Amino acid sequence: MSDIIKIKKGTDINLKGKAQRVTESFEAPSLYALKPSNFNGIRPKLAVKEGDEVKAGQPIYFSKDDERIVFTSPVSGEVTEVERGEKRKILAIKILADKEIKYVDFKSADPSKLSREEVLEKLLTSGCWPLIVQRPYGIVADPNATPKSIFISAYNTAPLAADVQYVVAGEEAAFQTGIDALAKLTAGKIHLSIPGKGDVAKAYTQAKGVVLHKFDGPHPAGNVGVQIHHIDPINKGDIVWTIAPQDVIIIGKLFAEGKFIAKRKVALAGSEVKAPKYYEITIGAQLTNLLKEKLTPVKPRIISGNVYTGDQVAADGFMSFLSKEICVIPEGDEPEFLGWILPGFGKWSLSRAYFSWLSPKKEYVINANMHGEERAYVVTGEYDSVFPFDIYPQQLIKSIMMGDIEKMEQLGIYEVIEEDFALCEVVCTSKIAVQDTVRKGLELAHKELG
Repeated sequence: MSDIIKIKKGTDINLKGKAQRVTESFEAPSLYALKPSNFNGIRPKLAVKEGDEVKAGQPIYFSKDDERIVFTSPVSGEVTEVERGEKRKILAIKILADKEIKYVDFKSADPSKLSREEVLEKLLTSGCWPLIVQRPYGIVADPNATPKSIFISAYNTAPLAADVQYVVAGEEAAFQTGIDALAKLTAGKIHLSIPGKGDVAKAYTQAKGVVLHKFDGPHPAGNVGVQIHHIDPINKGDIVWTIAPQDVIIIGKLFAEGKFIAKRKVALAGSEVKAPKYYEITIGAQLTNLLKEKLTPVKPRIISGNVYTGDQVAADGFMSFLSKEICVIPEGDEPEFLGWILPGFGKWSLSRAYFSWLSPKKEYVINANMHGEERAYVVTGEYDSVFPFDIYPQQLIKSIMMGDIEKMEQLGIYEVIEEDFALCEVVCTSKIAVQDTVRKGLELAHKELG
């Protein structure tokens, strides 16, 4: 095991409403949805039509660019609606679930005894493949590629994020089986990052076939991109795959039980949740039953994912495919008396003009109000204080705005995806949509450079 890698740049925002380590049951929702927009770079083509009956693990749509990449139903039931937008763009495929879920049988198998091609085929046909993300570009992994390494981050430093140590409790066997399957996909190493301090789940410490790395520091120390940068950086021509621990478990259960069991232990957290806890939720579930009678009367901003990178959803919306938590904070659309004129007591800020630095352990209630609008893009040095890469973040953002692909390459576009810039967006004086800008740059680079 390596020494602790200490990340100094970054910051933690201690938000009120962390989920207790308690898992509670709730009435399973009847409606589920798959949204192609959850995946970057995917051009979907339907494999079903309204009225079709499907089983869990049966293809719902697939990628036009590689028909082997299929997105399968998380439940059995009836396809009730194909929601479309402008130019008939597919927005969501909704499925009314059966009371008792029926699964496609993919046959159980020991991945350590299978060939790479056999493991690859099972992951592709079952719908588990989209759980694997490829860098550069942050897209669904290319099954034609062989990554130089695979990274798993068992250290999540985002505010209100699901406790990655708690969610794997009792799933040690499935986690190891998932590792065994992933090991067949690369000739390189599987890197597993864990916290440098505190308790670490035995699923990680006892895992075989991985290289353990310890990290410590403020957010974004838990981001897999930061870990890649400090362990095995991505250069031009390199391919690295990443996957979350909860999704390793889903892959492990596919091989152990022969079923696509698309369930995760998800945190329902945030200041507007009356009793933040964990719930076992199936991917794509409608949130109505989960949120029923659990929120305060304050107008909420409901986020599928963490508060930095998640998707805003309605109270009757659906959980995103890769989300590990549902966060609820105040919307913050009411006017603020005297605004910025009032002293900053009780408010969080990276600036010492406010006084949150005097109370580092205080829990804050922060809403979704931007407190201003986009303005002139000025050099302040704020990005550098929270961006722990050997990259010039503001210069990279400017090169993306100009569409200068050569500069983007030189400044490190291959090493990052939008989540790595989330804190830059939080502290940005100019109120620039930094993550959207980075995503546009990644799409341009992928289109032009491949």
